[in-house]
Amino acid sequence: MGFVQTEERRTAEVDEFRRELAAHAGIHRRKDDDKDLGEKEKCIDIGDDEDETTLVCVTSGLSYLGIALVNHLLLRGYSVRITVDNPEEMREMETTGEMSPKNQNLEVVMAKLTDMDSLVQAFEGCRGVFHTSAFVDPAGHSGYTKSMAGIEVKVTEIVMEACARTSSVQRCVFTSSLAACVWQDLDNAQPHLSLVINDRSWNSESLCTDKKLWYALGKMRAEKTAWRVANKRGLKLTTICPALITGREFCRRNPTATIAYLKGAQEMYSHGVLATVDVVKLAEAHECVFKAMNRNACGRYICFDKVIECQGEAEKLAKEINMPKDKICVDASNNSLHRFQLSSEKLRRLMSRPVRCHNQY
Repeated sequence: MGFVQTEERRTAEVDEFRRELAAHAGIHRRKDDDKDLGEKEKCIDIGDDEDETTLVCVTSGLSYLGIALVNHLLLRGYSVRITVDNPEEMREMETTGEMSPKNQNLEVVMAKLTDMDSLVQAFEGCRGVFHTSAFVDPAGHSGYTKSMAGIEVKVTEIVMEACARTSSVQRCVFTSSLAACVWQDLDNAQPHLSLVINDRSWNSESLCTDKKLWYALGKMRAEKTAWRVANKRGLKLTTICPALITGREFCRRNPTATIAYLKGAQEMYSHGVLATVDVVKLAEAHECVFKAMNRNACGRYICFDKVIECQGEAEKLAKEINMPKDKICVDASNNSLHRFQLSSEKLRRLMSRPVRCHNQY
């Protein structure tokens, strides 16, 4: 979540960001019709559609998801402001020409995610905020500790409060994780336990603590904190809960979240809840949900495009991340009797509107 990265990783990400933005030169602006999506939830209708002057802010804009989201928003005609949290990142962006006049749709500002005042300044003038919740291990290692989970919750509280304090911000899309939903306590389950994991599902906090699943615990607590602040402050919020984020070189470019997400991968695979989502499709889902908030889209959205269901798929995933296959795979004879079904029906209904986006889930 915006902590100082190692020089090597930071340089690689900025270089990649520069290349991807250059590939999208000549961005066109366009208007999108905003039609009623027929969601069942009752939400406030803001009533103002997007136009080519819409300015949004993306926190952690140089993260793996952040880069994909920024590129997608620029292609859709938004003006985008991204936050970086140290002078080195800012200076490097300036010297590479990313803040030159020709990139008039993109602005980079320095704002620490732990500093309320700097966030309010960064959000000022933006109609919406995408808090991608990208967390980088400050020690430069690929791990996620209990203390990091606590920091993520605190930062979420600050970011949500900054959104609420900024008069121009009308909507916020918060990136949570499917890992906040799938860890169910089967040993102490009630007889009516649902075998469907959807937008109403939450982890068992005690189970995550007992198993030391700090990433799953941190994501769940952070998302619940976001909802608490939003409800208290009247902030219009939606959250997206993506599966393991994949895409080009995903493990190298997103190592902390990838490895942390896969703690307990054998159990997830055994229970039928180990899933992935392509980073480009995830970026598209963020924008579609944001636009739909103008009408009646609200609440949580589960986002995945593939469930790892057989040993061959599990072995392929293990190979992609250079992990021993036995860290994911289990013998078919030992598969759990408790197989859950993942459901992203709510997001599929929203994404099925051709006017909103081209790909469907």
